[in-house]
Formats: sequence, C-alpha cells, structure tokens
Amino acid sequence: MDSLNRQISPAEALRRMQEGNQRFVEGRSEHAELDVKHIRAASGEGQRPIATVLGCSDSRAPLELILDQHIGDLFVIRVAGNVVRTATLGSIEYGVDALRTPLLVVMGHTHCGACTAVANGDELHGHIPELVAPIGDALRAVNSRLPGLSGDSLVAAVAEENVWQSIEDMLRHSAVVRGLVRQGSLKVKGAVYDIETGAVKWLGPHPRQNVIITDAD
Repeated sequence: MDSLNRQISPAEALRRMQEGNQRFVEGRSEHAELDVKHIRAASGEGQRPIATVLGCSDSRAPLELILDQHIGDLFVIRVAGNVVRTATLGSIEYGVDALRTPLLVVMGHTHCGACTAVANGDELHGHIPELVAPIGDALRAVNSRLPGLSGDSLVAAVAEENVWQSIEDMLRHSAVVRGLVRQGSLKVKGAVYDIETGAVKWLGPHPRQNVIITDAD
C-alpha cells in the first residue's frame, strides 16, 4: 500500500482533484460509481487513497462527488465546521500515516452553518458550542484584520479563515502531521467549496506553516 501511494506525488494528487472538480462543475463527471458492482470491486482491493480530506458534514458538500473521484480514492473525514478535535486528528493521522496519503486537504465551504452561527453569535445547545469553539478563533482573526465586516461578507471571510485555523490546529497538535510535513512526504493544502457554483477555490498551503511547525516543537 505504501509503495502504491508513494508512486503518486502530492502535486499529482492535487491535479487529479482539481481536474475532477472541473469536470463536476462542467457536468461531465466520470467517477460517480454508485452501483453495487463498483462498490464490491473497491471493497476487495484494500485502501489506496490518493489524499486525505477534512471537510464539513454539510449535506450539500459530498466530497467524492464534487471532486469526481473513484470510490476509494479519498480518505474523507467530515465534521461540522471542518474543525480539528481529538477524533478528527486521529482520523487524519490514520490517513496520512497508516494509509500514507501524500496530500492532506482541509476544505471549508460557502454558507457554512457552523461558521454562520458563530459569526452571528447564535445561541447553541448541547455539545455544539464545544464543537465549534475553534471557529471562534477564526472569527476573532477576521474581526482583527477586517473590522466592521458583517453579514454574508463576514460569514464568507470566517469560512475561509476557519480553513487556516483548522490547518494551524492540526499542525500544532499533531506531531505525526508535523513530522511528515517536515520530512517533505506530506503536503497540506486549504480549499473552499462554493455550494452555489460547485467550484473549489484552492488556497494552497498555510502562509505561516513553517512558523507554526517551529513554534509547536
């Protein structure tokens, strides 16, 4: 499995995902294999995903479909607000370390309910406040950089900043991810999916990645 994955570079994995999203946007998806035949075939081959992807649980953002990838191509973790917590980190580490995916993508999306609730200061109940707490850090960063922003513009800015926040939390709290990034065997990229157009905005690596990794050690 390791050797099979390492035949694909991070750049090649990203290219496949970018081209897949372009096909999805243009209505010419190739890999929407929903029949039992393909599911059975994939189940007998073991896991050889080309990328680990952390996305939001939003029902409008099915990652394999919007990126037009085969069953088994992506190791997907979905949680409301694409936030990084202990369970999220464990799943991410399994994807990048046990399955040896060369690329890790954190993908937020427009009109995110979790980001909207935090940006608007909505009252939340149960375990939800604890879950979305990291988005508060993203909100504070946006308010500091862009004071006076409000409404849809604020939500959009928070959703994008939250991608950077999740990547920073991941790098700070996972020695496994930091080590693989430092070795050069793993690339970490941010992205935002537009639920209205179907297009993915590819953000690239965290602009302070090297500083974060150094500070975390």
